[in-house]
Amino acid sequence: MLNISRVLVANRGEIAVRIIKACMALGVESVAVVSEADRESLPAKMANRAVCIGPAPSAESYLRIDTLLCAALATGSDAIHPGYGFLAEQPELAEACRKHGVVFIGPSPENLEQMGNKLLARQIVKNFGIPVIPGSEKVKNHKEAMQVARKMGFPVIFKAAAGGGGRGMKIVTHPDEFKTAFETAVAEARTAFGDETIYVERYILNARHIEVQILADHFGNVIHLGERDCSSQRRYQKIIEEAPAPSLSMDLREKIRTVGVRIANDMKYENAGTVEFILDQESGQFYFLEMNTRIQVEHPVTEMISGVDIVKEQIRIAAQYPLGFTQSEVQLTGHSIECRINAESPATGFQPCPGRITQWIPPQGPGIRVDSHCYAGYFVPPYYDSLLAKVITSGTERSKALERMKDALESFSVYGVETTIPFLKYLLNDPEYREGRLNTQWVEERMEKFSMS
Repeated sequence: MLNISRVLVANRGEIAVRIIKACMALGVESVAVVSEADRESLPAKMANRAVCIGPAPSAESYLRIDTLLCAALATGSDAIHPGYGFLAEQPELAEACRKHGVVFIGPSPENLEQMGNKLLARQIVKNFGIPVIPGSEKVKNHKEAMQVARKMGFPVIFKAAAGGGGRGMKIVTHPDEFKTAFETAVAEARTAFGDETIYVERYILNARHIEVQILADHFGNVIHLGERDCSSQRRYQKIIEEAPAPSLSMDLREKIRTVGVRIANDMKYENAGTVEFILDQESGQFYFLEMNTRIQVEHPVTEMISGVDIVKEQIRIAAQYPLGFTQSEVQLTGHSIECRINAESPATGFQPCPGRITQWIPPQGPGIRVDSHCYAGYFVPPYYDSLLAKVITSGTERSKALERMKDALESFSVYGVETTIPFLKYLLNDPEYREGRLNTQWVEERMEKFSMS
């Protein structure tokens, strides 16, 4: 029996449903926290208990550490699972849990602190002897940043040290754009994170985004569950992911996986985490990008090829259980693809489309999985991320997983709100996607063609 008997799910939407299902599988009770906008949500209906923690705006509900701790203590919850987004990577939440004797289902506050600041993370990994993308330390102003850029050569990218989700990131291809881009990046960083620290990196044009899924327990056991390709991005937001990464040599694949494990091992990491890399397809060199110290949106593709329930493992690790398997016992078979379905209008620049879903018929069949919190009659609120569902398909090989995905999207029936399904179908039918010839600019280059089609 686990020494965790009740988990407070400190999130909403599909990841809250996912955590509740993992709790059910382990025989653990779940408590859903909901804002006033989410009282009728699927997590509220599924959990053993639901507690309203405040008004709809996330700053007054899901982002309130004090409110979450009060809810955990008042409901007798042994642990808090933060999911992704919101407070998932905030060391303050993990520290508050530690202080009040509540288990935080995630890494230590120290791990969160180490990887939460991109400049600090870069330095830590450099000290491990692992390559990072050529770049600067903190730059004070655009003139100092320009000196760095001229030495490295254009294009460069500004990044917020406390950043994520593409905020505070600006690509600069020419010196004439420099001052405006720098000031915009600083302003975005200040608004989004309360920290305007900016640094400069060399921007790799023909790059792929490869990430390694890590599991690490309290006893020093660290393993990987293979890698994922997350190169299909729109404005730095992933929209299609797959595992394993296509078109990598076995030698390169093993090197990336090994380095991911080494980083987690050297920093004495604990729980699930994802080490992210940028692969320069021109040189074949890969560089550390960042580490996400939480469950990833795209974790299902790894579960499909490994057979490991990552959320259950998170809970078991937090309960101080050792990993139930060794690296040699992890068997990665087949291929899996995930598409994120958002309530957005591709025809109007991906404008969010909140509203009531009048029909919701998700695809079914062999090799198809749908992770979602939606149902017919559900009202998609305007206050949060627009993710409605993740469609995940698998097959013995990539072509089979891709055909299943195309069939799944074709049969997915949603009315009442617009979705990104038409855009995803367009991308999957592109010959370059079918051939696995991707980079991080690939989706952006196709957006204009889609709008004219």
